[in-house]
Amino acid sequence: MNAKKMLLAVLIFLPSLAVAAGGDTPIPLDAMEPNLKDQASLQRGAKTYLNYCMGCHSLKYQRYQRTADELGIPVDLMMEHMVFDSSAQIGSLMENSMSVDNAKQWFGSVPPDLTMYTMLKGGPDYFYTYMRVFYEDKTRPLGVNNLLYENVAMPHPLVELQGIQRKVCKEIPKLAANGGEMRTPLAGDPILVEQCGDELIQRGFSPLELVEGTGALTPEEYDQVIYDLANFLHYTADPSRLERERIGIYVLLFLAFFFVFTWLLGREYTKESH
Repeated sequence: MNAKKMLLAVLIFLPSLAVAAGGDTPIPLDAMEPNLKDQASLQRGAKTYLNYCMGCHSLKYQRYQRTADELGIPVDLMMEHMVFDSSAQIGSLMENSMSVDNAKQWFGSVPPDLTMYTMLKGGPDYFYTYMRVFYEDKTRPLGVNNLLYENVAMPHPLVELQGIQRKVCKEIPKLAANGGEMRTPLAGDPILVEQCGDELIQRGFSPLELVEGTGALTPEEYDQVIYDLANFLHYTADPSRLERERIGIYVLLFLAFFFVFTWLLGREYTKESH
């Protein structure tokens, strides 16, 4: 019976593990390493989320008070610059005021709560990649699409920061039958061939190109904004993570000490019995 339960648990968690590894996504996920000890990053991520994302996506399992306390944000600054609901108090849950009817009318469905998003949706790598691969698509109702989530129903919330990206074709090195890059006989220069869309993705190239001058930030600055945002959502998914890890170290040290003490005591009992 125990073996059956274990097998069932493995089958349940395998899909989520595959997504986390990027094995079940249309494009490879860009890796990011969350750092919950970087308080400045978490503060910037909270500011970006509350200013750009909170209007649609609530964090209803998190409170303003806890966020302010754990991220080192003074309560008065939190209330003045990050809480836009006039009825909300510092101890309130981080919910937005969008009604279900309005959400369905505007987007076709209710935008999900993102408190535990990075825990349930393939880790922070998924969100980090998703927010960087929006592109212009005039065939879509909101004018944008996403390489990671095709036919996405939401607009690009940070387009003013990133700018407009468009799908393009690019000239990349042509591959020979053995998988190597083909080169000219004399100069040894790569022989280029124009590729588009999925062909570029399969070769490890991005099919997107940023339209110059359409965003307020450079690509590097925008990547930092998204890193901070993903880092913040990684925190909200498990706010007690650092405290739990800290306590866990003390527990392991106690168990190690207790094991040595128990082993020595057992040895003495063995001597007396003989």
